[in-house]
Amino acid sequence: MLKKLTYGLFSLFCAWSVSASDIIVDKSIGMELSRDIASETINVCRKEGYHISAVVVDRFGLVRASLRDDRASRFTLEIAERKANMTVMAWTDSGLFKEARADIQQELNHIEGLIVMEGGIKIISGGYNIGAVGVSGAPGGEKDAACAKKALDNLSERIEFAIDG
Repeated sequence: MLKKLTYGLFSLFCAWSVSASDIIVDKSIGMELSRDIASETINVCRKEGYHISAVVVDRFGLVRASLRDDRASRFTLEIAERKANMTVMAWTDSGLFKEARADIQQELNHIEGLIVMEGGIKIISGGYNIGAVGVSGAPGGEKDAACAKKALDNLSERIEFAIDG
């Protein structure tokens, strides 16, 4: 009986001492949506005649989906991931960051996992940053970014309401 009482008091004390910052609840992109965004991005670029890789990372820069089109160079996978990571790090599309911060571009390019190039687009759901998609392989970063934006637009209704599900 004393053991149960002691355990009960300990549990009650622990419950009282937990602060709001002890547990973090965060929203991030799931595997299925990540996979579908990567696939849709490749399909959009194929229609334009480009063979690309698309990598989707969550809000922490962890790869959730990575697809390389049949004719895309193997190097496009790494470049796409690094563009997506740049977008997550800056929380702005990588092309916009490149324009705004040309002064630190070379330094950032030396950080493993980042590259300051156009072609990384943030993914927002319900006003919340849930991840980013990076694209590489089209003839120019602006075309990479356009494919990603079109894919996100094609899936916009699903993305917008994903946070509620």
